Amino acid sequence: MIILTYGTFDLFHYGHDRLLERARSLGSRLGVGLSTDEFNALKNKRAVMSYEERRDHVTACRHVDFVFPEMNWEQKAADIVAYNASMLVMGDDWRGKFDHLAHLCKVHYLERTPDISSTQMREALKNRYPR
Repeated sequence: MIILTYGTFDLFHYGHDRLLERARSLGSRLGVGLSTDEFNALKNKRAVMSYEERRDHVTACRHVDFVFPEMNWEQKAADIVAYNASMLVMGDDWRGKFDHLAHLCKVHYLERTPDISSTQMREALKNRYPR
């Protein structure tokens, strides 16, 4: 059973690892749609690490079987079909946002790991090392 998930995965941390581990446990293969720098710019988001650096970190994660670029919001439906995915897994901060894809595969939301996020890490670094 192929599972897909998506994200930026900037400043890769234990919350990311835990999400990927739990997603992978739901199937036999895990594919990660990794937001490109261009897509992040459209979302008014700027990663600290480049797409290539983030791709290398996610690819190195033992829970991940393959990584592909996420270039826009609309591609998820085509990806589910192309990869013959049985389930889309997202963090629960996205709850309800992808239910419209339930006709293509099961949609499952995982609880986020408490007390960790890339945003929190960026803020902590900014406060610790002000310019």
